[in-house]
Amino acid sequence: MPFRGIRGAITVDANTEDAILGATLELLREMVRENDVRSDDIASVIFTMTPDLDAVFPAAAGRDLPGWTHVPLMCMQEIPVPGALPRCVRILMHINTPKAAMEIRHVYLGGATRLRPDLASRS
Repeated sequence: MPFRGIRGAITVDANTEDAILGATLELLREMVRENDVRSDDIASVIFTMTPDLDAVFPAAAGRDLPGWTHVPLMCMQEIPVPGALPRCVRILMHINTPKAAMEIRHVYLGGATRLRPDLASRS
């Protein structure tokens, strides 16, 4: 079965645990919904956050999803590029799927739609 990546990003209103986990959970749910992902199909998920977010690990939001107990989750910090979009959580979800690369629906929410307007318009 082919192995594909699903990209996603969302901006967060504040550097608080509730804001980060809420936004991350919203993004994860939308990525799963848009791509009909079952937890057994997920190989791993990588989360990154901009340096201005540090109140909680965004991967903690994944633990609230049914069946995600054994999904490998890892958090990293984005490179602090001058002028980059602030307060942004990005996700790269690796899945096993028969879908072609063009069938994968990447998800960009909130202010993150400006990162990839060409893909955000598909969601």
